[in-house]
Amino acid sequence: MPRPHPTLALLLAPLATATAEPPTFAEDVAPIVYSRCAGCHRAGESAPFALTSYAEVKKRARQIAEVVEDGFMPPWHARSEHFAFAGDRRLSADEIATLVAWEEAGAPAGEGSETPPLPDFPQGWQLGEPDLVLEMDEAFLVPESGPDIYRNFVLPLALEQDRWVKAIEFRPGSPTVVHHSLFYFDVGGEARALDEADPGPGFAKMGRFGRDGNLGGWAVGGQPVALPEDLAYKLPAGSDLVLSTHFHPSGKEEREVSKIGLFFAEQPPSRGFVGVQLPPHFGAISGIDIPAGEARYTKRDSFTLPVAVQAFGVSAHMHYLGKEVEMRATLPDGAVLDLLSIPEWDFSWQEQYLYQDFVDLPAGTRIDCEVVWDNSADNVNNPHSPPRRVRWGRESTDEMGSATLLVTPQEPGALGGLEQAYQTHMRDYGKQRVREAADDGSLAEIPKTVLERHRARFDKDGDGKLRGEEARAALKAWRDYRASRRGGR
Repeated sequence: MPRPHPTLALLLAPLATATAEPPTFAEDVAPIVYSRCAGCHRAGESAPFALTSYAEVKKRARQIAEVVEDGFMPPWHARSEHFAFAGDRRLSADEIATLVAWEEAGAPAGEGSETPPLPDFPQGWQLGEPDLVLEMDEAFLVPESGPDIYRNFVLPLALEQDRWVKAIEFRPGSPTVVHHSLFYFDVGGEARALDEADPGPGFAKMGRFGRDGNLGGWAVGGQPVALPEDLAYKLPAGSDLVLSTHFHPSGKEEREVSKIGLFFAEQPPSRGFVGVQLPPHFGAISGIDIPAGEARYTKRDSFTLPVAVQAFGVSAHMHYLGKEVEMRATLPDGAVLDLLSIPEWDFSWQEQYLYQDFVDLPAGTRIDCEVVWDNSADNVNNPHSPPRRVRWGRESTDEMGSATLLVTPQEPGALGGLEQAYQTHMRDYGKQRVREAADDGSLAEIPKTVLERHRARFDKDGDGKLRGEEARAALKAWRDYRASRRGGR
């Protein structure tokens, strides 16, 4: 059969497009929604409505098309031009086009026999039965309306020996009001004392109080994952677990009882890891002071790796004024690798992202981080109207800003040298900020250093010095914190 004339083919193309069958729920949409959305959008999970049937999805067809087209859903903010992230929830361009075309076609159902079954979602613990399950011993009442709430809850561990944690699975009792929870351990009993002094469940004090070591966290939409290979967090004997939780009232009064499952390694890891955070201390010593109306307030920091490492995870932290964050690696040969880019920061969605594979970074690699805030009236997340000056602080209406790269040395014996180099960087960064503050007259506004806060925490008699038991308790807490990032040494 002869081929049609090119001009005729062009004339027929619109007709062919117009007569093409539109996507149907059964054949095209259900596979996307069931695999990418229903994990959270189902009964008992964190999303506010279910997407587990044709009727449920059709009811939200326009909303689904809008939120996937603008990238708001599924929630995933990390980007990298060079590396894939484990558990990336982003939809492909074809998947987005399918959902949009389905809505525009009137959300046709298709043949019911072609609808795939719902995935076999795990009931209860997604990683299997934990080695240790902890639960809040008293419910926390979240009101039906009002501002966001930040609360810390202490869960006694009663560990008689050090344990190593491979994974933590967090299960909120009222998923619709819990936005995220960060996990810490406290070895000195301070968190328990703060809990006892507060008349309600948990305590409201922000900052490093009762937080000797970071154990990661959970955010809405996040899935529990284990640290790669034999890497693990150290959980010291005699410590308590602290949940630092962010609540957002949902329009209905809720009683929250969080539950957490710990998965232990059978033996100490063969190597440790460290978090390279830039700027250090969540920006506490970087002089964050954002003028009202400033749309691109920026802080930068750099650190050169003294040893070869493997990066396996990355995260970032800012508050409501956060705009964007980038972390890059410049190799000794000049090649630049994109480690993390979050072009549209959202305080409600904070996650620790694990790379799909280890990222090899040779000695001499420079890690650069840039953090940007928006304190203008155009920032819809700005908690102040009109905007006002904002400086570093622990409350959500203050600001913080940094990104953290989790790395493990390629040679296990090199961890000490890496830690020492990073400690030196933090001291040098702090000294530089002090010199700058002395020049611009803002020296008195610099927050206390970590060392000063550490000293104040253990100075029980208030004389400004650490002696005897005070000094021993402070030294033990510091060693436990550093040991939590080491291998089995």
